[in-house]
Amino acid sequence: MKAIYIVFVCLFSFSVNAQQNNTSCKCCTEKHGEFDFWIGKWTVTNPDGSFAGTNVIDKIQDNCILRENWTSANKGYTGTSNNFYNATTKQWEQIWVDNQGGSLHLKGNRVGNRMILKSDMITDSKGQKFHHKVTWTLNEDGSVRQYWETITIDNSITVAFDGLYKKTE
Repeated sequence: MKAIYIVFVCLFSFSVNAQQNNTSCKCCTEKHGEFDFWIGKWTVTNPDGSFAGTNVIDKIQDNCILRENWTSANKGYTGTSNNFYNATTKQWEQIWVDNQGGSLHLKGNRVGNRMILKSDMITDSKGQKFHHKVTWTLNEDGSVRQYWETITIDNSITVAFDGLYKKTE
């Protein structure tokens, strides 16, 4: 009887440990890793090759948040974004806040080698409606292109940013 009790305790203990290990990283799924191609320390250049800034992207909060820390070549401008997969809405979200009081909330998904996030429709001070669309493309050489468009309700497009990310480490 004692041997059966010991076997039961061992099996129960193993089962509990296995369950704890399987649930210890709730954000270690394939979906949560879709934007990992952006992780790293980067030098960012404009289309003409001029220096745009630096960016450090890392994972925090047990792999649940992809954090961005941007430092622009324009002195005094910095910003941070938290990017996360929202399992409830089944989409990625980015919440950006900069040191000038600006903020942006984007939502979307990965399509092939691109992460495509868009804002809701925004109305500016002149009553013009527009939304932002930011696309990060993983290039074959490991670099990443960030292409940010501002799109008006009549579909006219202004490029707000076009940067090429190259890893520094």
